[in-house]
Amino acid sequence: MATARSSKRATYRCSECGWETAKWVGRCGECQAWGSVAEAAAPIGRTQAAPVSTAAVPIGTVSVTESERRTSGVPELDRVLGGGLVPGAAILLAGEPGVGKSTLLLEVAAQTARYGRRALYVTGEESASQVRLRADRTNAIQDELYLAAETDLGAVLTHIEETRPDLIVVDSVQTIGASGVEGVPGGVTQVREVAAALIRVAKTRNITTVVVGHVTKDGAIAGPRVLEHLVDVVLHFEGARDSRFRMVRAMKNRFGPVDEVGCFDLSSEGIVAVTDPSGLFVETHHVSVPGTCVTVTMEGRRPLLAEIQALTVLGAEERAKRTTSGLDGSRLAMILAVLQRHARVGLSGRDVFASTVGGARISDPAADLAMALAVASSHTGTPTPRGVVALGEIGLAGELRRVRDLDQRLSEAARLGFTVAVVPADPGAPVPNRPKERDVDGMRVFEVHSISAALEFLRLV
Repeated sequence: MATARSSKRATYRCSECGWETAKWVGRCGECQAWGSVAEAAAPIGRTQAAPVSTAAVPIGTVSVTESERRTSGVPELDRVLGGGLVPGAAILLAGEPGVGKSTLLLEVAAQTARYGRRALYVTGEESASQVRLRADRTNAIQDELYLAAETDLGAVLTHIEETRPDLIVVDSVQTIGASGVEGVPGGVTQVREVAAALIRVAKTRNITTVVVGHVTKDGAIAGPRVLEHLVDVVLHFEGARDSRFRMVRAMKNRFGPVDEVGCFDLSSEGIVAVTDPSGLFVETHHVSVPGTCVTVTMEGRRPLLAEIQALTVLGAEERAKRTTSGLDGSRLAMILAVLQRHARVGLSGRDVFASTVGGARISDPAADLAMALAVASSHTGTPTPRGVVALGEIGLAGELRRVRDLDQRLSEAARLGFTVAVVPADPGAPVPNRPKERDVDGMRVFEVHSISAALEFLRLV
């Protein structure tokens, strides 16, 4: 009798990773997710063979014409996607509230309609009249753009059946609910079912489907991790609330690269692609100003110029302050220690403030040299020479290390009118009496081995 009871004992399974346990627990023992363990349904039996929908054919005979890319009408988004929208692709666009996800996708839907293809915009977060107001403001009124305000999955599928669109935008997956499925809209089970149904329709009808997803307070995509596995492309839309500048990054892309970024300008009139964003992060000074230096960072495969500003003042408190905006505070602390130890820049008792221009966020180690030069320039009151760009990673021994895509960065700086560049020398090369000079696209490039040599060359010590 005991054996019969034990054979019918319930099994609990994690909805995130599939881990199983004999009893309920609040936290998964495999992926450490909270609240994801629930009782699993009893297996019905082994799956039997069933008729196939289409016969298997040699891969060389499969036509690719139905999956040829078509432009989204937004060049920067096409850049991130690898050339445009692929029919039948499922795309997940995630981002913080208010960053502009709905505005961007409404523009994509309107551009699709302008090219004569039908687009269906399904909103679950706003009413149809609210979306219409935004469309009036951004000039997105098109005859082939259809709008539906629905929160039921069955109704959404009916709209797709009736309109037969080439593009579907669902805003957002967390607001759509499936009847007959346990949980509330936005829950793990509901999100999985809604996403699976939409992707199934996209694949069978060759419809490009874009789904908006929410993010958690940590910046991760909300909902089950399986959601990111189901879709073909995962895009992350990001930007500071106090800046109009926005970026789209590809976190996953089955049809193109994952190291591309798209740049946009968000305003009250809508969202506009920024094809040359370098000027947004560089301040124009009419006279030479101490405490500034320009560097070139890499956002994906795109070089972007950014200006770093620094200010050093005598501290009013016993403990000196180290304040950053757009920069890594721990990185600044390391650079200050290297300056004091290897370049004899006395910063003890001084408050140091470092910031970027235009709200740029820099995590690229190539900005180390520019950060150090800006601090030294402010400390000595000597401006960095005009037309100079600095690139290089600083080591704890004061040496300068090479960075990736150096020639591409230098070409971008030369294109924007910079005449002199200070970069790290080749590792292992002998230390010359003066920096080695070479030419890149008409710009003079000087190679130095250490931070002290860079300061001496620019006469900042």
